[in-house]
Amino acid sequence: MDIILSNTSDEPIYQQIVTQIKAQIMSGSLTAGDPLPSMRNLATQLRISVITTKRAYEELERDGFIENFTGRGCFVKAQNTDFLKEESMRQVEELLAKACEKAQVLNLSLQELQEMLELMYRDGQ
Repeated sequence: MDIILSNTSDEPIYQQIVTQIKAQIMSGSLTAGDPLPSMRNLATQLRISVITTKRAYEELERDGFIENFTGRGCFVKAQNTDFLKEESMRQVEELLAKACEKAQVLNLSLQELQEMLELMYRDGQ
């Protein structure tokens, strides 16, 4: 499991961990039943506080991405595909909202923004 932390990001470290683990689960690189490193091991690997990893794991468990078994550790929880799609759509909406804010600051028309989106979407295929 690869997690890369940025000290220059405005996002808190625990949230960076949460975001990256969720992305790995949604992409399929982490699948149901896969074990996660212990909180202590992850903290050591990332050179951060155990409290930070504990907070990230608690959020992931609360959001239904992992489950914690006392004495056995944390594992990726079997996911509902509708839930994963909904989470992905929420992330796309957040990114599009940011793009719309930038476009409005630049006084781009809706048509110009749509043209940009269509070009970018086609290039990605």
